[in-house]
Amino acid sequence: MQRGSDRMSAHRDDEMKHELQGLLRSGHPTRTEEWHGPEPPAEDDPDVTHGPVTPGRGPTYLEALRLELARNLTRGSFPAGPRELTRTLRHGNAPDALVGEVDRLPDRARYGNVQELAVALTEVGPTGSGGA
Repeated sequence: MQRGSDRMSAHRDDEMKHELQGLLRSGHPTRTEEWHGPEPPAEDDPDVTHGPVTPGRGPTYLEALRLELARNLTRGSFPAGPRELTRTLRHGNAPDALVGEVDRLPDRARYGNVQELAVALTEVGPTGSGGA
């Protein structure tokens, strides 16, 4: 049943489906013009080739780890222990590597903010060994 409030007609809908058919089937852009493609990264762009920041990667990973934790946790998440933080990270769809590292922290530990959590993660390390 047509209500007359459609932004486009049925004919235009069919045209758009036909235009997008190649993109939908292939799973990647189908344009051949170079100017339509994304711009290549510059030399001073941040390194994002390996995905989200995870513990143990990069020369300044404490800062990068703190940034990634701050993206996924809020002030309301603290103070909390590893189990509560793991639950919050999973609920927020944080990267699995980050959730796994927080989950390896000692059960009785409590963290008051992102900085304390990031320091604890760098002390424990990616394998769960070390002291914190």
